[in-house]
Amino acid sequence: MRSAMAGREVWFLTGSQELYGPDTLAQVAHQSQQVVEQLNLSGDLPVPVVWRPTLKDPEEIRRVILEANGRDEVVGVILWMHTFSPAKMWITGLGTLQKPMLHLHTQESEQLPWDTIDMDFMNLNQSAHGDREFAYLVSRLGINREIVVGHVSRPDVRARVATWIRACLGWAEAHQLKVVRFGDNMRNVAVTEGDKTEAQRVFGVSVNTWGVTDLVNQLEQVSEAEAAELAQTYEELYDVQPELRVGGERHESLVYAARQEIALRTFLTEQGATAFTDTFEDLGGLRQLPGLAVQRLMAEGYGFGAEGDWKTAVLVRLMKVMGEGLPGGASLMEDYTYNLVPGQELILGAHMLEVCPSLTTTRPRVEIHPLGIGDREDPVRMVFSADPVPGLVVALADLGSRFRLTANLVDLVDPLEPMPNLPVAHAVWKPQPDLVTSAECWMHSGGAHHTALTTAVSVDVLRIFADLARTELMVIDADTTTSRFRQELRWNKPAFELSANFR
Repeated sequence: MRSAMAGREVWFLTGSQELYGPDTLAQVAHQSQQVVEQLNLSGDLPVPVVWRPTLKDPEEIRRVILEANGRDEVVGVILWMHTFSPAKMWITGLGTLQKPMLHLHTQESEQLPWDTIDMDFMNLNQSAHGDREFAYLVSRLGINREIVVGHVSRPDVRARVATWIRACLGWAEAHQLKVVRFGDNMRNVAVTEGDKTEAQRVFGVSVNTWGVTDLVNQLEQVSEAEAAELAQTYEELYDVQPELRVGGERHESLVYAARQEIALRTFLTEQGATAFTDTFEDLGGLRQLPGLAVQRLMAEGYGFGAEGDWKTAVLVRLMKVMGEGLPGGASLMEDYTYNLVPGQELILGAHMLEVCPSLTTTRPRVEIHPLGIGDREDPVRMVFSADPVPGLVVALADLGSRFRLTANLVDLVDPLEPMPNLPVAHAVWKPQPDLVTSAECWMHSGGAHHTALTTAVSVDVLRIFADLARTELMVIDADTTTSRFRQELRWNKPAFELSANFR
């Protein structure tokens, strides 16, 4: 799969005015280029920042913003008022802005030249009030933006810029994201339902359905040689059970899993889709519920939702994109069962088959076991335990009048004891602030049982993404109390429903 970052960029727009004359404007251009150079040379940013010439009048501003709007590779714009840039110049241009905006409140020098400072220095380095003039106008226009304050030599400043860029990458991906649903969602389940038309309006995602027959037809076109070659790759990459290896009595099941992977990848590629769903209740001519194939495709970067859960498939894909290049991974997850021993309260998360191996640095086992549901052959799957690292569990729910994201910061841990009879990949975590508060708040929020678990993407990236989508985000963290959380839910309901009428 092609990197979601390939060819992407952010534009750096510097504001000034003709008042200062050519010499000062030349210094403005040089210093803003230096800021861009510091950002790019740091290696902290996921995509490059591209410097654009200084903007000095309303027409220049309007033209460059329209150009940014029309470039798919531009995922956002960073604005800096180096000198005093009268903000009324920006009204028309900002009125057309369709890209995410970061207002970088910085200056060329970190320290004031106390012994030499004069009015020439003051006239050149005016962002302390130039940026405030600009920020007033942006607030008055009601334009959503991120604000980062500080000198770009500071790692924490660059980290915040990088966080914003990752959210922008997710936002850009959402607007080109296509989800393939093989069949409908699991019957009689509420939370996996949702308004696909509204999801396209709010997030930009396109969600459509194909029959399982289409996948079966694709599978039948996979040659024996292709499937056998991929099955051999499995034996090289994973600890494959002897019965599944070449010569083993169940090797054909491994080859069939390889056929499923090839067919799924081919079908998704032809549709231009980067996320998909299936369900054990609609398998048609499939001999197995796809397990190993789904796990491998998620590891490649595809989003996936089980039982037709397209909202979770979207979330998993977005977490893959926003976390690309960072340690950790992202996967479909499901809250399955609890350890309620006092002082050892934990959640055991898993799914029937489909947990992504990007959550582990260990070598997974490939095994075959009965599924118990779906009325098909025993499916092949990877089995492993997720690494003990910090994580974030996220769900997307359709509340009827709007969407809501619910997120819980968690700490993944090793299982307290071996689980030799659990035949699926899994994760064990301690939710913040504790299991009781977490579960109460999650359920008050209407959070789903299907989630995207990421060990790469921070809650700050998700917050910025939610701001871009103008979508409610409820966060459960170390400081959460049930009473305050419920109060925030009550405040948010009228606020978000009212704001939806003014989009």
